[in-house]
Amino acid sequence: MPCCLKIVAASVLLSAWAAAHAGNLPFPVEASSYLVQVNDETRWESDVGRRLPPASLTKIMTVLLVLENYRPEEAVTVSPAAARETGTRLGLKAGGQMRVKDLLAASLLKSANDACHALADHVAGDERHFVQLMNRRAGEWGLKSTHFTNACGHDDKQHYSSANDLAMLAGKALDYPAFVELVAKRELTIQSADGNQSFMLENRNALIGRYPGAVGVKTGYTQKAGKCLIALAQRDGVKVLLVMLHASNRWWDASDILDYAFSHKTRHVS
Repeated sequence: MPCCLKIVAASVLLSAWAAAHAGNLPFPVEASSYLVQVNDETRWESDVGRRLPPASLTKIMTVLLVLENYRPEEAVTVSPAAARETGTRLGLKAGGQMRVKDLLAASLLKSANDACHALADHVAGDERHFVQLMNRRAGEWGLKSTHFTNACGHDDKQHYSSANDLAMLAGKALDYPAFVELVAKRELTIQSADGNQSFMLENRNALIGRYPGAVGVKTGYTQKAGKCLIALAQRDGVKVLLVMLHASNRWWDASDILDYAFSHKTRHVS
């Protein structure tokens, strides 16, 4: 084939690919669903309404319900159910006491399930009633692709959300200064209410302190959900929010996507 015809053919194929993938990122992203917002405007997306297990991204809703009536210094008595939690945990003992603000930090930074469950018990009496509050609020906010069966993010067929709904949840959480302050921390030391026990928390979000401008938000992982992430980065007045569900290369893809979003921050680009 003559060189000029090869160029024309390549141009036609590229145009067809662009038309078929309008709104999607121009490089492979290994995720079942993703969404990228630049200054609160969705710019690139894929399967954003698809119902998928959200893993510990669930904790954003749990934290939101705590923040609605936030009493940071209030003491929480750890229930036997919270102490029995599985997965990532602080190692809380039944009958022990922690302050609300410290359980909140443990839920967001370490993604501790026992801390999260203790907050749910404190707000609603037990996790079952707390889950009812979660689903009620999801309905009130129009999260049509979201349903919860637990407060922490354990896998369940009826526990799901979508990239679009999770972006909305993250936006609501970011209206709370306490949330914004916590998710931007790389590490934090908390104590039991009596001061006799200390816990060192390291943020599980690997972007914090490593990716320039990263200030949040939350990670998640279960065997069924895979690696999940809601990332927030800010540079020179530009804010980029990224949601990824079931991502194979969470940190590498997130860095590439954020870089691309910042370099193409204007709406109309060539």
